[in-house]
Amino acid sequence: MKRSWTEIAASGGGVMWRLFLLFLPVTSFRYFPEGFGGGTLVRPLSVYPLVFLLIFVTLPRLFKSIPKTVLSLAPFILVALASSLLSLLSGVEPSLGVTVIDRVLRALVTLAIGVAIYLAVALTPRTPDDLRQALRWIYGGFTLAYAWGTAQMVFILHYNHAYFALLNRIQRAFSMRKLFPTRISGMTYEPNWFAEQICFFMLPWLFAAVLNNYSIFSWRWRKITVEWLLLGWSVILMVFTYSRAGLANLLVLTVLTLMLFQARVLARKQKSGSRFKVGLIGFAEVSLAVVILLGGMYFAGSKNEFFARMWKYWTQNKQTSVSRYLEYIGFGARIAYSEAALRTYAYAPVLGVGLGNYAFYFEEMVPDQPLARTPELMNIISPEEGRNRLITVKNFYLRLLSETGLVGFASFVLFLMAIFGCVLFLWLSSDAQQKFWGTGGMLGIIVFVVSAFTFDSFTLPNMWVVFGLITAAAWIYSQPGVKEVKTDI
Repeated sequence: MKRSWTEIAASGGGVMWRLFLLFLPVTSFRYFPEGFGGGTLVRPLSVYPLVFLLIFVTLPRLFKSIPKTVLSLAPFILVALASSLLSLLSGVEPSLGVTVIDRVLRALVTLAIGVAIYLAVALTPRTPDDLRQALRWIYGGFTLAYAWGTAQMVFILHYNHAYFALLNRIQRAFSMRKLFPTRISGMTYEPNWFAEQICFFMLPWLFAAVLNNYSIFSWRWRKITVEWLLLGWSVILMVFTYSRAGLANLLVLTVLTLMLFQARVLARKQKSGSRFKVGLIGFAEVSLAVVILLGGMYFAGSKNEFFARMWKYWTQNKQTSVSRYLEYIGFGARIAYSEAALRTYAYAPVLGVGLGNYAFYFEEMVPDQPLARTPELMNIISPEEGRNRLITVKNFYLRLLSETGLVGFASFVLFLMAIFGCVLFLWLSSDAQQKFWGTGGMLGIIVFVVSAFTFDSFTLPNMWVVFGLITAAAWIYSQPGVKEVKTDI
């Protein structure tokens, strides 16, 4: 019996959906077409199955019943588009051989990819079982990435040139960049990216599962679940990324999870004496967790001199200051990027200078300072011959302000508020499954709030996938008579 085109598309959509989730850990794929942003560092492998999903699944469902949260992103898209188009009339001269129109087109393509990722994740799942299956495929992809990261840990603990060279050849087969001899980077471009992936894709849902004693897998040995094992694996790998932002996120999520756990225990206690005892135990548990994490960071720092700078500055220097400390740990250039972004925002506060155009204003807006103390700035202002990569803000909030202005920033905040509303709907539910998605969503938003100070790309799937899962979960559980049934996708 011949299958209809609709059945073939649905079947293919299911395959592409699983591949999309499985490929999420690879974000700097070596073979990436120029039209998809091949000139950038961010090259998600998931874009390939995403194209099929967009045509055969996402777009058709846009014309049906969709979550209202999806529509809340439209104002930001319109503002970003208007700001970018107006920048074409600004008369800004090309920089490093790149024109304003080149930069704007590339930026709009990256935004389109990010929005497409969000729409695919928000609209593809149709039932609670679809949501769980999606999370399982994400876990599956990251199990492979974790295995690869564990293999990299070996040469950090005990360096062997032949072993490192072998892994490096494998990495270069699919990634744009070779491995770091002193840090693990998983399947990403650099260790910080791997740490962000762990924070966005894994930790919120793993902590939520542990906190709610919930698992999307049937296997369980006493209180040990798959999520417990993945959580332990995540923490170990996170330490060896030597990512300061990643470890800060891990510390925040650990403390918040323990506090939420203790709050639930206290809520079940009626007697004041019992509540005081539980509260004291909770404080001790949080303190112990912080000490263990800090101890692990200190031990790992002994294997990485740059990471150890975070505390060695205060013990090795007699005259200390916060500004010198920030320069010592490598934050000098980041501060300059931020100051330049704020000055760019002041220059065009309403709609900004257009997506991607911060780079054209950087040299004019960067504060006067000795370049010898920040070689990174010297390389940007006086680049080597053949270098054509323009600078970015490296701060998502400041990128929104400088490139889309106060209007763009406010419209994106409104979108975040809509996502937060979905989280509250799930969080306040008495149903265990909804509470799991609400807890994971809450922790995911916290990760975004912290991580947005250290990334600025619209193309990275991290935040879009988390926002999409939150949107999908809230919409699915808000439907009357929702049942545990499977669909084609």
